[in-house]
Amino acid sequence: MDVTAELAKPIAQELLESDIPARLAYDGLDGEPRVIPIGFWWDGSHLVMATVPKSAKVAALRRNPRVAITVDRMDPWPPRVLLIRGTARLELVDGVPGAYIEASRKVTPAEVFESWEQGVRALYEQMVVITIEPDWAKLLDFETTLPKAVEDLLASRQG
Repeated sequence: MDVTAELAKPIAQELLESDIPARLAYDGLDGEPRVIPIGFWWDGSHLVMATVPKSAKVAALRRNPRVAITVDRMDPWPPRVLLIRGTARLELVDGVPGAYIEASRKVTPAEVFESWEQGVRALYEQMVVITIEPDWAKLLDFETTLPKAVEDLLASRQG
């Protein structure tokens, strides 16, 4: 599968540029799976997120950086689902990274954004930037693409 081509599809780009949070799946420190909603910024080739340096996800991703991500919307019909897998790279940075601000701009109401940004910049001395380079991606638009099991079922019924 050509990951770049999959992510370049118009519906994939729509989801990546949307105000929908990603759902980030990773292995927790206790070995149990985790899925969390998290804001992200798409820089054209990577998903970029930022978090508190002492967050549990930072320690877990340092131990096992493999992740799965979905960005999806169910309304309006038909559903649109972008599935991504990749490896997280973590970097401790001073201050608040621009990607965090841009990701937050997508979900923070314009009328409160300036005061929100001031508060965030005053709060965080450092953050950890989580950069994910996709190595697998699949777009399910439920018009031209379906989950593999549904495609197989349809093919068996037509044969």
